[in-house]
Amino acid sequence: MLAQGFLCLGKSTLPEFGFNATTEPLHDAPSRNPWNLAYSTGASSGGSAALVASGAVPIAHANDGGGSIRIPAACCGLVGLKPTRGRVIDNDAAKSLPINIVSDGVVTRSVRDTANFIHQAEQYFRNPKLAAVGKVEGPPDRPLKIGMVIDSINGHATDDITCETVEATARLLEAQGHRIEPVPIPVNSTFPDDFAMYWGLLALGMKLNGRKITHPDFDKRRVDGLTEGMSRMFLSGAWRLPAILWRLRRARFDYAKAMEGFDAVLTPVLGHTTPKLGHLSPEVPFDTLFDRLTRYANFTPLANVTGAPAISLPMAQTADNLPVSIQLMGKYGGERTLLQLAFALESDYSPWAFRENAKSYSQAGAMAGAAL
Repeated sequence: MLAQGFLCLGKSTLPEFGFNATTEPLHDAPSRNPWNLAYSTGASSGGSAALVASGAVPIAHANDGGGSIRIPAACCGLVGLKPTRGRVIDNDAAKSLPINIVSDGVVTRSVRDTANFIHQAEQYFRNPKLAAVGKVEGPPDRPLKIGMVIDSINGHATDDITCETVEATARLLEAQGHRIEPVPIPVNSTFPDDFAMYWGLLALGMKLNGRKITHPDFDKRRVDGLTEGMSRMFLSGAWRLPAILWRLRRARFDYAKAMEGFDAVLTPVLGHTTPKLGHLSPEVPFDTLFDRLTRYANFTPLANVTGAPAISLPMAQTADNLPVSIQLMGKYGGERTLLQLAFALESDYSPWAFRENAKSYSQAGAMAGAAL
């Protein structure tokens, strides 16, 4: 980011250790959604998304270990691209994981800004194992075959407005000349439980190594309820870890096979629209909170485990003045195709301009400090 000429203004808020899907840390005030201040910004990069959506900054760093770029982008009406694993330089935490699920990127208010960031990042670091993204400036030059998924693998139905938004986006893509074909979810049925256990492993690792990872004064007895609950959940089934890791590593190959014959897959970003603050608070009893998380953040983790690129794009708006977004997932190394499709949707979808006219911008400016 420094090589691209950015000035770093501050450190934005996130939930404890980035584990939650809402930015409501127990030790501080929540980050509020600029579109409706009673609602969540998503997470974990929720502070970044609030700052960009409110107009405080045009672009902000975000990273994604289970949806943490795409979820806050979806909640705040932004463009959020999770790059292919290895597209940008791995951070230290990512390098230490048994399966690297973390990718760094940005949240922005336009496809152009995201595409330019990826292009410039590629000038700084070029992974020879991946096809070059290059400078993307417009829609694809040929019709594409796009799969469509509406409901998640964990059995929870997607809410009506999100389904309608995905289906409307599919019709728009068809009108542009692309072929849309419903497809089964390209992953083993054990994936949701396997990912949950892996997430629990990371929570336990933070508890046990917090002094080394964060600060010598770290006290594992003071972690929030989500971190504590996920740690216990993992310990209850830790003996299954070798099989879990084997299946998660295998998911990349299952996904690649399922993508044969497709250029991208269209899905929701989230199982339902943005919740109010408090719905996913770490103060909610763990069993209830975890159930809510599995109903909400159920489409994004697949791209993290497989390493595939995925992008969140705002395509509708609720009666509560909140964006509704869709996700496009690509083949490994396929960011160029996703950005081209994003340009096509941005240029043809006239209500995209609602982001420039948010009534909450005036009050969001006053709230932007809560994101820092």
